[in-house]
Amino acid sequence: MAKYSSFTTAAITHLPLAVVLTVLLLVAVPKAHGARAFFVFGDSLVDNGNNNYLITDARADSPPYGIDYPTHRPTGRFSNGFNIPDLISQKLGAEPTLPYLSPELTGDKLLVGANFASAGIGILNDTGIQFASIIRIGQQLENFQEYQSKVSALIGPDQTQRLVNQALVLITLGGNDYVNNYFLAPVTARRLQYTIPQFTKYIISEYRKILMNLYNLGARRVLVTGSGPLGCVPSQLALAAANGECANEPQQAAALYNPQLVQMIQSLNQELGSDYFVAVNAMLMQNDFISNPQAFGFITSKVACCGQGPYNGVGICNPTSNLCDDREIYVFWDPFHPTERANKIIVETIYSGSEKYMHPMNLSTIMALDSMI
Repeated sequence: MAKYSSFTTAAITHLPLAVVLTVLLLVAVPKAHGARAFFVFGDSLVDNGNNNYLITDARADSPPYGIDYPTHRPTGRFSNGFNIPDLISQKLGAEPTLPYLSPELTGDKLLVGANFASAGIGILNDTGIQFASIIRIGQQLENFQEYQSKVSALIGPDQTQRLVNQALVLITLGGNDYVNNYFLAPVTARRLQYTIPQFTKYIISEYRKILMNLYNLGARRVLVTGSGPLGCVPSQLALAAANGECANEPQQAAALYNPQLVQMIQSLNQELGSDYFVAVNAMLMQNDFISNPQAFGFITSKVACCGQGPYNGVGICNPTSNLCDDREIYVFWDPFHPTERANKIIVETIYSGSEKYMHPMNLSTIMALDSMI
């Protein structure tokens, strides 16, 4: 049930009884058949199992993935436990969204929302080609259209539009366009075509088109995350860095990408006339505990909990990998992805972080504003 803000409570005490009852109904009655829906688009940072249903190497369906999930079994999440969408669902007071490809996503479960994300994808269609069958962002948006048709058959087109307009949306793209495209090899087609600043400008312009498509499909509250500090993940420390320092070129790329993403979102909101898109500066969030892990109760931000080779950063996490005993004290779960505990810190910042991290507002502000509509 929606909580009343202090503003709402104070204001309604001075209104006639009939008006008070109307306001209480508007604030307290769940919207669009229950708690607000939640939709997720993007890559492995937010995929919760779609790739389990695909013929691809980009999967997290074997142990020790999921070791700290409630079932203690792999779910397709690239985490030891909950991932970012799970933790946001908890903030919304909702059950986790199911993968769009899950056969369980039928009936009333559709009204909770859906996770369309697919590990390995990027903004560009040529990102992740080495993973074969993955759900590229264009297909994710087509799946969103198909989803709306399914829901429309269930509750009607008007209610479906209301559900989508009032939903929270999370989209996470960009990191793979660097690490699984531009920097994939010493010489790549994109490296030959663009400098790092030129490539960044290009993918930002393509991301803008994706966000406009999302808007045209009805999304009105969209959290848009930038990339993390790409040069500081264990895979880069193992392959490209010297003496444990963050790899220079990927860090340069992330440092260009995140501020330009914020600027693009500001421009897009200005064009559309409202703050439909919210920039999540994931690089700044993660830099805090990568640069000073002890301040957050971690012992290391360099070594992955699960992996092999230097920094446990070589290859992928699998049943034969080195595995740490205490996942609570590691920033990184595998060579690329944060631990559940690091994800919790990220989501707390999404929820209550300052404008330094969340522009133009954080999730708690979004929820407070929307509860008054």
